[in-house]
Amino acid sequence: TNFSLFWFQQWASFSRIWYLIDAKMQPPGKIASMCSVRLQGKHKPIYHALSDCGDHVVVVNTQHIAFSGNKWEQKVYSSHSGYPGGFQQVTAAQLHHKDPIAIVKLAIYGMLPKNLHRRTMMQRLHLFPDEVIPDEILKNLVEELSQPRQVPKKLNEYTQEEVNAFPRLWTPYKM
Repeated sequence: TNFSLFWFQQWASFSRIWYLIDAKMQPPGKIASMCSVRLQGKHKPIYHALSDCGDHVVVVNTQHIAFSGNKWEQKVYSSHSGYPGGFQQVTAAQLHHKDPIAIVKLAIYGMLPKNLHRRTMMQRLHLFPDEVIPDEILKNLVEELSQPRQVPKKLNEYTQEEVNAFPRLWTPYKM
Protein backbone atom coordinates (compact mmCIF):
# COMPACT_ATOMS: atom_id res chain seq x y z
CA THR A 1 0.00 0.00 0.00
CA ASN A 2 2.97 2.34 0.48
CA PHE A 3 3.76 2.07 -3.22
CA SER A 4 0.22 3.02 -4.27
CA LEU A 5 0.13 5.87 -1.74
CA PHE A 6 3.39 7.19 -3.18
CA TRP A 7 2.01 7.25 -6.74
CA PHE A 8 -1.24 8.81 -5.54
CA GLN A 9 0.69 11.64 -3.91
CA GLN A 10 2.76 12.13 -7.06
CA TRP A 11 -0.39 12.26 -9.20
CA ALA A 12 -2.11 14.67 -6.81
CA SER A 13 0.86 17.05 -6.87
CA PHE A 14 0.87 17.22 -10.70
CA SER A 15 -2.86 17.79 -11.08
CA ARG A 16 -3.08 21.13 -9.31
CA ILE A 17 -5.70 23.58 -10.56
CA TRP A 18 -5.36 27.35 -10.24
CA TYR A 19 -8.46 29.20 -8.99
CA LEU A 20 -9.12 32.94 -9.13
CA ILE A 21 -11.23 34.70 -6.49
CA ASP A 22 -12.20 38.38 -6.57
CA ALA A 23 -12.34 39.80 -3.03
CA LYS A 24 -13.85 43.15 -4.00
CA MET A 25 -16.58 44.15 -1.48
CA GLN A 26 -16.48 40.68 0.14
CA PRO A 27 -16.06 39.81 3.83
CA PRO A 28 -12.62 38.33 4.59
CA GLY A 29 -14.13 35.36 6.43
CA LYS A 30 -16.14 34.23 3.39
CA ILE A 31 -13.09 34.56 1.14
CA ALA A 32 -11.00 32.65 3.69
CA SER A 33 -13.45 29.77 3.93
CA MET A 34 -13.55 29.38 0.13
CA CYS A 35 -9.76 29.52 -0.09
CA SER A 36 -9.11 27.09 2.75
CA VAL A 37 -11.33 24.43 1.15
CA ARG A 38 -9.46 24.74 -2.18
CA LEU A 39 -6.01 24.87 -0.55
CA GLN A 40 -6.69 21.69 1.44
CA GLY A 41 -8.26 19.87 -1.52
CA LYS A 42 -11.52 19.18 0.31
CA HIS A 43 -13.50 19.98 -2.85
CA LYS A 44 -11.99 16.93 -4.60
CA PRO A 45 -13.45 13.43 -4.36
CA ILE A 46 -9.92 12.05 -3.80
CA TYR A 47 -9.37 14.12 -0.63
CA HIS A 48 -7.58 12.47 2.24
CA ALA A 49 -6.28 14.28 5.32
CA LEU A 50 -2.80 12.75 5.08
CA SER A 51 -2.26 13.52 1.40
CA ASP A 52 -1.41 16.92 -0.02
CA CYS A 53 -3.91 17.28 -2.87
CA GLY A 54 -4.81 20.99 -2.58
CA ASP A 55 -4.85 23.51 -5.41
CA HIS A 56 -3.45 26.98 -6.00
CA VAL A 57 -5.67 29.96 -5.14
CA VAL A 58 -5.16 33.49 -6.48
CA VAL A 59 -7.02 36.26 -4.65
CA VAL A 60 -7.24 39.72 -6.25
CA ASN A 61 -8.57 43.05 -4.94
CA THR A 62 -7.67 42.37 -1.31
CA GLN A 63 -7.44 46.10 -0.64
CA HIS A 64 -11.17 46.43 -1.43
CA ILE A 65 -12.50 43.97 1.18
CA ALA A 66 -15.55 44.91 3.24
CA PHE A 67 -16.30 44.39 6.91
CA SER A 68 -19.83 44.67 8.27
CA GLY A 69 -20.69 46.98 11.14
CA ASN A 70 -17.88 48.72 13.00
CA LYS A 71 -15.36 45.92 12.58
CA TRP A 72 -12.80 48.23 10.98
CA GLU A 73 -12.38 49.94 14.35
CA GLN A 74 -13.50 47.20 16.77
CA LYS A 75 -11.64 44.16 15.42
CA VAL A 76 -8.19 43.97 16.99
CA TYR A 77 -5.19 41.98 15.75
CA SER A 78 -2.60 41.27 18.42
CA SER A 79 0.95 39.94 18.31
CA HIS A 80 3.83 39.43 20.72
CA SER A 81 7.53 39.67 19.89
CA GLY A 82 8.56 37.35 22.71
CA TYR A 83 10.35 40.10 24.61
CA PRO A 84 9.04 41.84 27.74
CA GLY A 85 6.74 44.65 26.69
CA GLY A 86 6.53 43.28 23.16
CA PHE A 87 2.73 42.96 23.06
CA GLN A 88 1.16 44.96 20.22
CA GLN A 89 -2.45 45.50 19.20
CA VAL A 90 -3.65 47.14 16.00
CA THR A 91 -7.16 47.65 14.69
CA ALA A 92 -8.26 46.19 11.36
CA ALA A 93 -8.17 49.66 9.75
CA GLN A 94 -4.58 50.26 10.87
CA LEU A 95 -3.42 46.83 9.70
CA HIS A 96 -5.21 47.23 6.36
CA HIS A 97 -3.65 50.66 5.81
CA LYS A 98 -0.19 49.25 6.57
CA ASP A 99 -0.55 46.04 4.48
CA PRO A 100 -3.65 45.58 2.25
CA ILE A 101 -3.23 41.80 2.00
CA ALA A 102 -2.58 41.08 5.70
CA ILE A 103 -6.22 40.74 6.84
CA VAL A 104 -7.11 38.20 4.13
CA LYS A 105 -3.84 36.32 4.71
CA LEU A 106 -4.43 36.07 8.47
CA ALA A 107 -8.04 34.96 7.94
CA ILE A 108 -7.01 32.17 5.56
CA TYR A 109 -4.10 31.14 7.79
CA GLY A 110 -6.46 30.82 10.74
CA MET A 111 -8.88 28.59 8.82
CA LEU A 112 -6.27 26.08 7.68
CA PRO A 113 -5.61 23.01 9.85
CA LYS A 114 -2.97 23.49 12.52
CA ASN A 115 -0.50 20.85 11.29
CA LEU A 116 2.69 20.56 9.26
CA HIS A 117 0.80 20.94 5.94
CA ARG A 118 -0.22 24.52 6.76
CA ARG A 119 2.98 26.12 5.42
CA THR A 120 2.86 24.25 2.13
CA MET A 121 -0.79 25.21 1.71
CA MET A 122 0.05 28.87 2.33
CA GLN A 123 2.74 28.66 -0.36
CA ARG A 124 -0.01 27.83 -2.86
CA LEU A 125 -1.88 31.02 -1.90
CA HIS A 126 -1.22 34.08 -4.06
CA LEU A 127 -2.62 37.42 -2.83
CA PHE A 128 -2.70 40.67 -4.78
CA PRO A 129 -4.00 44.04 -3.52
CA ASP A 130 -5.45 45.03 -6.91
CA GLU A 131 -6.35 43.41 -10.23
CA VAL A 132 -2.79 43.31 -11.59
CA ILE A 133 -1.56 39.69 -11.78
CA PRO A 134 1.89 38.66 -13.08
CA ASP A 135 1.91 36.87 -16.44
CA GLU A 136 3.43 33.63 -15.09
CA ILE A 137 0.48 33.28 -12.70
CA LEU A 138 -2.10 34.52 -15.20
CA LYS A 139 -1.23 31.81 -17.73
CA ASN A 140 -1.89 29.08 -15.11
CA LEU A 141 -5.41 30.20 -14.14
CA VAL A 142 -8.08 27.65 -14.97
CA GLU A 143 -11.27 28.65 -13.18
CA GLU A 144 -12.74 31.79 -11.64
CA LEU A 145 -14.90 31.21 -8.59
CA SER A 146 -18.00 33.32 -8.10
CA GLN A 147 -18.08 35.82 -5.27
CA PRO A 148 -19.72 34.51 -2.08
CA ARG A 149 -21.90 37.61 -1.73
CA GLN A 150 -23.52 39.61 -4.47
CA VAL A 151 -22.25 43.18 -4.67
CA PRO A 152 -25.13 45.67 -4.86
CA LYS A 153 -25.02 48.45 -7.43
CA LYS A 154 -24.26 51.98 -6.27
CA LEU A 155 -26.92 54.66 -6.70
CA ASN A 156 -25.00 56.41 -9.47
CA GLU A 157 -24.80 53.14 -11.45
CA TYR A 158 -28.57 52.94 -12.04
CA THR A 159 -29.91 54.33 -15.32
CA GLN A 160 -32.76 56.85 -15.33
CA GLU A 161 -35.11 54.23 -16.80
CA GLU A 162 -34.38 51.89 -13.87
CA VAL A 163 -35.02 54.70 -11.39
CA ASN A 164 -38.34 55.61 -13.03
CA ALA A 165 -39.43 51.96 -13.20
CA PHE A 166 -38.71 51.40 -9.50
CA PRO A 167 -42.00 51.19 -7.54
CA ARG A 168 -42.79 54.11 -5.27
CA LEU A 169 -43.31 53.13 -1.66
CA TRP A 170 -45.00 56.38 -0.65
CA THR A 171 -46.98 58.83 -2.68
CA PRO A 172 -48.10 62.15 -1.23
CA TYR A 173 -51.80 62.52 -0.52
CA LYS A 174 -53.43 65.01 -2.90
CA MET A 175 -56.64 66.82 -2.06
